[in-house]
Amino acid sequence: MNKKILFVANQVKDRSPAQRFRFEQYFDYLSLHGYDCELAHLLTGSEAKIFYSKGNAINKAWIVVKSFFRRYRQCARANEYDIVFIQREAFITGTIFFEKMLRRSKAKMVFDFDDAVWLQSVSDINRKFAFLKNPDKTAELIKMADRVIAGNAYLANYAGQFNQDVIIIPTTIDTNEYRPDKQWLHDEPLVIGWSGSFSTIQHFKYALPVLKKLQAKYGNRLLIKVIGDSGYKNEELNLVSLDWNKKEELRELNSFHIGIMPLPDDEWSKGKCGLKGLQYMALGIPTVMSPVGVNSEIITDGVNGFLAADEQDWIDKISLLVDNKETREKLGRESRQTVIAKYSVESQKDTYLNCFNELLVKGK
Repeated sequence: MNKKILFVANQVKDRSPAQRFRFEQYFDYLSLHGYDCELAHLLTGSEAKIFYSKGNAINKAWIVVKSFFRRYRQCARANEYDIVFIQREAFITGTIFFEKMLRRSKAKMVFDFDDAVWLQSVSDINRKFAFLKNPDKTAELIKMADRVIAGNAYLANYAGQFNQDVIIIPTTIDTNEYRPDKQWLHDEPLVIGWSGSFSTIQHFKYALPVLKKLQAKYGNRLLIKVIGDSGYKNEELNLVSLDWNKKEELRELNSFHIGIMPLPDDEWSKGKCGLKGLQYMALGIPTVMSPVGVNSEIITDGVNGFLAADEQDWIDKISLLVDNKETREKLGRESRQTVIAKYSVESQKDTYLNCFNELLVKGK
């Protein structure tokens, strides 16, 4: 008889990057090896669209109420499962009520996180709801878990203060799905691209001084593309902004000649798992990243991409890529090989499977 895993997460399948690239893409492999996987989402697709957009305070409050009862019904069935897997948190406020419900069941508990969620970080969109958050609950959830999965060493070091059973599984890309497709590339304008969301658009803004100088240098030879917020505008740049769309995601990413991942050097950024960069790299797109956190492990500067520490460094390295097609192609090839070897589903699938197999024979 198959074992059963309940994945407790925020959104429906194929919508949240954290879910897609942390666990959803392993469902088929786990199914082949004796696990039935069920996703217990907190928000429906339409609710998430409202909740993560500007305004709508009354509707958002009503969504919180509805989602509380939805989560209660899901957690009440926890005894039907062998493992419950909590991705970041079971509820979007500071309560750990639902995790306590799950802990009282017979199921083993896994806690997975890919950001420094113990720090207070609230997007501008929902800043008025910041009082409902409780970042201190992360330590409590780590203590409660039978096993903790951290996305990188920085997160694992934090978790190790509260739990002895911590393993690292990096955020991964399905390289069978993410394949380079050069038919969307054209000679000019060269596209410098960034992919993110409403909540991370502030990170793109760190690149604005660099992009403005590059635009002045190269003029219409460059086009800046932003995926994740169609409302973002900048009159000084030759810029196209698009909403994220799962059906168009690979086509739009494959239109990039150069991918960028600028980050501030702060504690929150040190906890990030390099997803944007890994997406670009898996598609053979030469990538320039800030040397913050795991980015410095993913990129070997000048070999499989570039690390840029300051404004002039960013300008020089992007200029090198703009001016030299051979360098773009070489770094693109090496970057894809890095993802295949270390950050792909194929490279980590047995680690994931063994994580659950070992847990089931571990004493509770």
